[in-house]
Amino acid sequence: MAHIESISAVTLVTADMARAVRFYEALGFERRYGGGSADFTSFHVGEGYLNLALRRDAGDVDGWGRTILYVSDVDAMHERVRAAGFVPEFPPRDAPWGERYFHVRDPDGHELSFARPLDGDAVARTAR
Repeated sequence: MAHIESISAVTLVTADMARAVRFYEALGFERRYGGGSADFTSFHVGEGYLNLALRRDAGDVDGWGRTILYVSDVDAMHERVRAAGFVPEFPPRDAPWGERYFHVRDPDGHELSFARPLDGDAVARTAR
């Protein structure tokens, strides 16, 4: 029987490709295809991809959920987000489910969560 092995890509709709590409590139996403004037742009993320699809008729896109991205250093990523002029929803925090994380919304309202698993001792501390 076949089983699901991984997510290859997540595709987010954008009403303004140039604005969205600037946002993701400012956060350090590596563009593989497309760009500000394209209808479709793809960024390499680990072994997968984060894609943007232009919807000219979308009007204001109001996000639809959350994409969780693991990073090597949550606090450094938080500083990068702030240095790029974007406002995270809250400072990095340790969660009882064993991750350090924070959220920021892209220009179309899609929520990005930057996270990193905590070590076992940190998980035990947050569970108390």
